[in-house]
Amino acid sequence: MSRHFRKLLEHHWSEGRFVCVGLDSELEKIPSVVQQRNSDGSLAIKETIVAFNRAIIEATHDLICAYKPNTAFYEAHGLAGIAALEETMGLLHTIAPNVPIILDAKRGDIGNTNNGYIASAFDHLKADAITLHPYMGKKSLQPFLDRTDKGIIILCRTSNEGADEFQNLSIEGEELYKKVARQISTQWNHNNNCGLVVGATCPNELREVRTLVDTMPLLIPGVGAQGGSVEETVRAAKDSHGAGMIINSSRGIIFASKEKDFAEAARRETDKLHHLINQFR
Repeated sequence: MSRHFRKLLEHHWSEGRFVCVGLDSELEKIPSVVQQRNSDGSLAIKETIVAFNRAIIEATHDLICAYKPNTAFYEAHGLAGIAALEETMGLLHTIAPNVPIILDAKRGDIGNTNNGYIASAFDHLKADAITLHPYMGKKSLQPFLDRTDKGIIILCRTSNEGADEFQNLSIEGEELYKKVARQISTQWNHNNNCGLVVGATCPNELREVRTLVDTMPLLIPGVGAQGGSVEETVRAAKDSHGAGMIINSSRGIIFASKEKDFAEAARRETDKLHHLINQFR
């Protein structure tokens, strides 16, 4: 079946769904009730991560606009972790076939190297979108931009501590993150497949980016555990249609409970965020 990231996303926006669940499935935080064991009693890494992710996906898939697995939490466990990511991607396509998948990998290199990243993310793992950094310029990322059916989501103004060290530098009287937003909106987005990462912990910058990029999708981390305000985020980030937002919560949803009700708790937190977003739209 043909998939198109922007069309999938717009369908969910039209239904009032703007929550993105980050599958940052940190092994050490997975509740003991779902942990799987090998025959020798050791923790079965792949099986544990997959069982946890399956429960989260089954509990949340009808409330959201996207899933976002962060590759670091899988790559950390070597072959077992990579196998868990591969199986998780398969589960997403099976359980939530109409929910787009954003691979949070933050790639970006020269063109030939990017072809390898593309083959891995889009052709092997079958992600619908990927996060990238813009530092090496449009020409190096052209192989990504040419994938018109995929989402190309560029780091712009991130939510981490210390992000302003470079992103807020003034270049010819304008902050660097604004230049990134403007350049991607006007020069990179010819296929209407670009988006930007802008954190919820900087609502003023979020508002400024929205004014620069019209209806371009914004992937917004930082609500929940990082302390971003849902109300400020929505009021700053919504586009002229009251949409354009992919509001991500990871730890605040998937680790909402350490007990056997962890999946139910994840659904409650997802539903709560879903309703808050729509309250402030």
